Amino acid sequence: MTALHSLSFSQVSSGGPGGDAPPASPSAQAPDRPDPFDKLPGEFMMWVLIVSELLVFGAGLVAFLALRITDPTGFAEAQSHLHRVGAGINTIALVTSGWLAALAVQAVEAGRIARMRTLLAPAAALGMVFLVLKASEYADLAAAGISFETHAFFTFHILLTGFHAAHVLAGIVLLALVGVLARPRAVETGAAFWHMVDLVWVLLFPVVYLL
Repeated sequence: MTALHSLSFSQVSSGGPGGDAPPASPSAQAPDRPDPFDKLPGEFMMWVLIVSELLVFGAGLVAFLALRITDPTGFAEAQSHLHRVGAGINTIALVTSGWLAALAVQAVEAGRIARMRTLLAPAAALGMVFLVLKASEYADLAAAGISFETHAFFTFHILLTGFHAAHVLAGIVLLALVGVLARPRAVETGAAFWHMVDLVWVLLFPVVYLL
């Protein structure tokens, strides 16, 4: 009798012969999976913006190089009017600024808020140096009578470098804001944007000023 009772109990608890087992809980059926985007530093939407901006700059550089093939002499002559030394200094300024921003991320993650702000301040200041040198180049081109319509080279030069300069200005403001917020996620987001600004200039400098 006891064996028969035990058999009946086990059949009921397991759904019985030919019966269905009780449904598993949702957590057992579908364990949580980590979101791969959680590993990105900063906010996900900032990375969406960064990728879209890189695509825009990339398309502009491709169009610039395609036109250069059709008029290499004219592009070379136009390029001679640019401030290559100033552009080289700007490259050093932005790369150094990006390095400082990366150190600021490490500082805020370690809870060193004062050091983080001490690093972001010169990073933003080097961005201002970049804008001053860029404005000087634009002023000299204007004084020489060179405008947006002078040659296709200058059309692309002003479009590409001007659009990049706008990103530098936005990046300076962003670095200042995240420095005030002093939160690791915010500083990571600002640094990610600033690294995009660095990367774009590292691509623009050789293509527009040296090739």
